[in-house]
Amino acid sequence: MFRAASAVLLAGLLLSGCTTLSESINKINPWAGKSGPKPTELQAIQPSVAARVRWSANIGKADAYVFTPAVVGSSVYVAAADGSLARIDDGAVAWRIKAAPALSAGVGSDGRLVVVGTAKGDILAFSADDGKALWQTKVTSEVLAAPAVSEDGVAVKSGDNRIFLLDVKDGARKWFYQRATPSLFLRSFAGPVFADRFVFAGFPGGKLMALDVRNGAPVWEGTVALPKGATELDRVADVVSLPLFDGGQLCAVAFQGRVACFDLKQGGQVVWARDFSSSTGIAIEGRYLFAADTKGAVHALDRDNGSSVWKQDKLLHRQLSAPAARRNLVAVGDLAGVIHLLRREDGDFAARVQTDGTPVLAPVQVLGSGFLVQTAGGTVAAIEAQ
Repeated sequence: MFRAASAVLLAGLLLSGCTTLSESINKINPWAGKSGPKPTELQAIQPSVAARVRWSANIGKADAYVFTPAVVGSSVYVAAADGSLARIDDGAVAWRIKAAPALSAGVGSDGRLVVVGTAKGDILAFSADDGKALWQTKVTSEVLAAPAVSEDGVAVKSGDNRIFLLDVKDGARKWFYQRATPSLFLRSFAGPVFADRFVFAGFPGGKLMALDVRNGAPVWEGTVALPKGATELDRVADVVSLPLFDGGQLCAVAFQGRVACFDLKQGGQVVWARDFSSSTGIAIEGRYLFAADTKGAVHALDRDNGSSVWKQDKLLHRQLSAPAARRNLVAVGDLAGVIHLLRREDGDFAARVQTDGTPVLAPVQVLGSGFLVQTAGGTVAAIEAQ
């Protein structure tokens, strides 16, 4: 059986029902079993910054899903597989509700609306102020990725790779977009992104699409990866992480493909692209782009041309999360719940922080002057580094 945090869809059948949590956390090599490479043992480091958990809370386990917190100002919205949904303000729980018997995706929020999804395709919206239920609607398949929320609507990506835009007031469907997909592709926990006048989303086959927020019409298509190889398995090259928009530049990475940046001011022209494989995602800070590859090496690339700045390879096979970058630090989480803080300029270890010992599957996020993580075990923690 194929195993992954991004479990494989083969011959049109999702294998989610056959995936256990231990299988789900095997993110780095989506088809490696228990006999896969042994994670690199951590060596002692000399910290150059003081790092600690500033606050933490437990929301509930993720089970076979990936739950991504939504950060709006100093408020954090979090969800869990058992249906729990909560708002945390500076470490204090402002409200906590049972949103549904079970959840499979979340959280999306703009500070007014909080939105989550279920494995049955239900989309549920709540008031950010007090957790009051506002509306519920349905899409065509399971929801694995956190919805995106803006004044233009609620953008949802379903498990059958359709993009829906729902009305923020009542959840009514405004439009949906569907494209042909290959017979074999990764189950993605990355949803759509609002930027400028578009909804951006990655798709199987290495495609990145810009959809007109008004009507869902495809406006631009970028090729992040070109499927290649002798078998269908070799040709899996999917964009399964969030694209990032910064300063008119859109960047994305694909599994078994490339990392690429596009200039949207020049009609989406490719600025640069280089071979790369990641199933987790990227971070952008200043002149750098950061990414963890499928083997567990963390890379810093020059945003102007994609050239290598540094590579940290002492975390191989530790199933790293997507990174986050803030000031002079880059943070990544691993399979043991350890948060590694790397120096932005050279990639050396600056500090480590231990959480609850369970995998960090969701991307690390920036929170104020520090970082926010959510583990598979349900711990939500704010990391402070000085």
